[in-house]
Amino acid sequence: MASPQPSSATPLLTTVLESLGQRIVSGELQEGHTFTLQTIGDRFGISRTVAREAMRALEQLGLVASSRRVGITVLPRSNWAVFDPQVITWRMRSAAERPQQLQALTELRIAVEPIAAFNAAIHATDAQRAELLELAAELRRLGEDTHGKSSDFLRVDIRFHSLLLEASGNEMFIALIPSLLEALYGRTEFGLQPASPAHEALDAHDALAQAISSGDASGAEEQSRLLISEVRAALRRSR
Repeated sequence: MASPQPSSATPLLTTVLESLGQRIVSGELQEGHTFTLQTIGDRFGISRTVAREAMRALEQLGLVASSRRVGITVLPRSNWAVFDPQVITWRMRSAAERPQQLQALTELRIAVEPIAAFNAAIHATDAQRAELLELAAELRRLGEDTHGKSSDFLRVDIRFHSLLLEASGNEMFIALIPSLLEALYGRTEFGLQPASPAHEALDAHDALAQAISSGDASGAEEQSRLLISEVRAALRRSR
């Protein structure tokens, strides 16, 4: 039986959603601004059905609300689904929003990752402990070879921090992985990641992996806190 083909409306819906979402998050369409399905249809040359799907997607993200009497109204940021990776991506693409978004993500990492590291030292499997050591060694190799801005460094760094949260055994921490990883993507995408990462950061990755490997929960928490604090300091220096 043939696999179902994607709807021809899907690319159009994605384009409309990306455009409207980015304009709202960047402030181009400000809180209280109103528009209609007809406005969306006319602007993008799409059917009312596709316009309605885009509106529903924006509603789910807390960016707009709709009513028959008023139409579609842009909501204040207090309504935004701030943990949704799509909203985070739009904020990261906005020069005005990016500093605040990076700071918020870094502060969230400070709140979550040290406790995740503490738990990982207790709950990680042997395979997870071994992989964390390998990943830390690979980060050091790439960093010392001035590949800190590379896609390879980003890939390894993402895996390291994803695995750390996975190894914690806390399902709520694990659910935060897509949101927290946007901070790593953002630092590389927007030129905030140095080609030669600070030795303190590479050392902290090593020490963190070693602490988890040896079951030193307090040490793992401390090293994780040191690592994220270095990231926060680097962001401040880049402003």
